[in-house]
Amino acid sequence: MHLSELTHPNQLHGLSIFQLQQIARQIREKHLQTVAAIGGHLGPGLGVVELTLALYQTLDLDRDKVIWDVGHQAYPHKLITGRYADFHTLRQKDGVAGYLKRCESKFDHFGAGHASTSISAALGMALARDAKGEDFKVAAVIGDGALTGGMALEAINHAGHLPKTNLIVVLNDNEMSISPNVGAIPRYLNKMRLSPPVQFLTDNLEEQMKNMPFSPELSRLKEGMKRLAVPKVGAVFEELGFTYMGPVDGHNLEELIATFKEAHKHPGPVLVHVATVKGKGYAIAEQDQVGYHAQTPFNLATGKAIPSSKPKPPSYSKVFGETLSKLAENNPRIIGITAAMATGTGLDIFQKRVPQQYMDVGIAEQHAVTLAAGLACEGMRPVATIYSTFLQRAYDQIVHDVCIQNLPVFFCMDRAGIVGSDGPTHQGMYDIAYLRSIPNMVLMAPKDEAELQRMLVTGINHTSSPISMRYPRGNGYGVPLMEEGWEELPIGKGEILRQGDDLLMIGYGSMVYPAMQTAEILSEHGIEASVINARFAKPLDEELILPLAQKIGRVVTLEEGCLPGGFGSAIAESLMDAGVVVPVTRIGVPDILVDHATPDESKAALGLTPPQMADRILKTFVKEGSAIAVL
Repeated sequence: MHLSELTHPNQLHGLSIFQLQQIARQIREKHLQTVAAIGGHLGPGLGVVELTLALYQTLDLDRDKVIWDVGHQAYPHKLITGRYADFHTLRQKDGVAGYLKRCESKFDHFGAGHASTSISAALGMALARDAKGEDFKVAAVIGDGALTGGMALEAINHAGHLPKTNLIVVLNDNEMSISPNVGAIPRYLNKMRLSPPVQFLTDNLEEQMKNMPFSPELSRLKEGMKRLAVPKVGAVFEELGFTYMGPVDGHNLEELIATFKEAHKHPGPVLVHVATVKGKGYAIAEQDQVGYHAQTPFNLATGKAIPSSKPKPPSYSKVFGETLSKLAENNPRIIGITAAMATGTGLDIFQKRVPQQYMDVGIAEQHAVTLAAGLACEGMRPVATIYSTFLQRAYDQIVHDVCIQNLPVFFCMDRAGIVGSDGPTHQGMYDIAYLRSIPNMVLMAPKDEAELQRMLVTGINHTSSPISMRYPRGNGYGVPLMEEGWEELPIGKGEILRQGDDLLMIGYGSMVYPAMQTAEILSEHGIEASVINARFAKPLDEELILPLAQKIGRVVTLEEGCLPGGFGSAIAESLMDAGVVVPVTRIGVPDILVDHATPDESKAALGLTPPQMADRILKTFVKEGSAIAVL
């Protein structure tokens, strides 16, 4: 059978080990060819090919459910569930999603882009199954990196308390999330990887003792002997109420199939510990597991990225990492904190330059925020560097542990706004709305990478309250940067970039330059606009904005974030509270989910390109009887 003929995972039933190995080879070939051509996640999927095939051969996927954590490790799952023919459209507009989506396939039982959700969701499905008197298997596949997230541990705690609820947790242990895992749990799992399989020992005890007459004393003896048979490093999951099986070679199909078949026979929660290699089957990815977690288009033979047609300015993340490192070298109180995203946030630069001031807490955003609060209590300058979409996971900690206590934690939100091919789970749409409603929080956003440098200094020096800075994914504008000597900005003060009497445009962060471009297009139509770089969404520069709004009489706000509760809402509320009654047009992301596409494609679909915005403004204000029309 060829991979292209696999449209339903039940077609794996009855295939020989040799046939499965052939399918595994074809999955890796298709995966590598696709990502090499268009970019995307690479290492996670390559590491779970055999795991996927073995698990699915032991299940009836017309009934049974597999819940994948995060989702980018599920590319082999996609290739054997009817998406082979469209796999070349991976992460492209209107193509196959880079993560799991319930609306994409009946086999995607739970959507996932953030980590640590699978065990909770799978347990919920198992409990619903039991409540309805149904009979099907539920398995959660979770990486060891995601196991560092508190939500996964909460789910394990709950599941282990339900001895009659059948659930299988498959721990895909490759010692990595994006970067090498940190903390006590990965260290514990590493010990387990180095230990021999233990299930045969406990099975042997069961066999020898099953015909002995029951007594409470014998039962206690039996359990005690099982504990002695299970190496100390494997006892924790057993103590938590799980039947532990493993570690199993994650690339040995025979061993995997036998283990999964045995796991299905055990009542209650079972944890199957599978040791895999991230990037398996592509030597270059195996040797550089961080670099090949995800890749831009690259040459399969050499592994080298296909060079861009022209050099690009440095990314915001790189400017952030370089500047924060420079500041930290002269200030030992600065502590850079990441939740397993050092390379994505630029803190890998910080780690190399000032390792003693760097903290990686694993995929644990809630802990990261309250850790920062504790550091701030003792006079340190914690910089919690977390993607906008991931900071959502720590909202209660921002409110309860930081803002209520008015602690000077500096939140730096990378990937704010439209992020592109990762899709709805990763779009940084909501941070303006979810932060500006909290008392004591200051919100700022730079118009370019040079202003980011100044805002970094501003945030470090601001010690009277929490403060946050959002900045976009991707490259800056190529504006001149400084090596040192950056001046801080006055809190709550914007700047006028362009003068005009017909329209007031107020841009925030990444939309300031597009606002200037839009103003130039409007000028060609005889409309002269003033443009303000707001810099701050909270507090607003009302001394600057309100008089100009009153004088000009027409206001347009521009933001790369959700309109409900966002920056435009803040401006409208400020005008209303001050009694300045003027028409306000808010330009941003409407109340919809933004699907995967390139950022440019998403902006065009949302009407956020300068020509589109100019056209909208003209249609809004230039009409018969309007003030502009009679100028």
